Amino acid sequence: MNLTISGHHLELTPAIREYVQNKLERIKRHFDHVIDIAIILGVEKPSDKDRRQRAEVNVRLRGIVIHVESFAEDLYAAIDSLIDKLDRQVLKYKTKVQDHQHETIKRMPEAPAADATS
Repeated sequence: MNLTISGHHLELTPAIREYVQNKLERIKRHFDHVIDIAIILGVEKPSDKDRRQRAEVNVRLRGIVIHVESFAEDLYAAIDSLIDKLDRQVLKYKTKVQDHQHETIKRMPEAPAADATS
């Protein structure tokens, strides 16, 4: 899994990087087929007084890209909200994949038994 963390109009400190990596462990625990994660942390325009910090993520899974973004006054709150939203999306995708795989096995028609008396 490739992890890319970048900041727009923001200096990424080692504490922020470590915080994001620790939070992403939850995603990896739920679903380990993650190919690539790109996280963008940034500060919005000063005119948006109440919601200035932005956290955005693109997660590439097999056959799908999940995009989630979150805004908050505090960067850590934005990251927490982002991880919560991402966790729900990944679990939703995981259940879709698992249900689809099991459904095909259940719905396979049984082969009729060949009569040996013919």
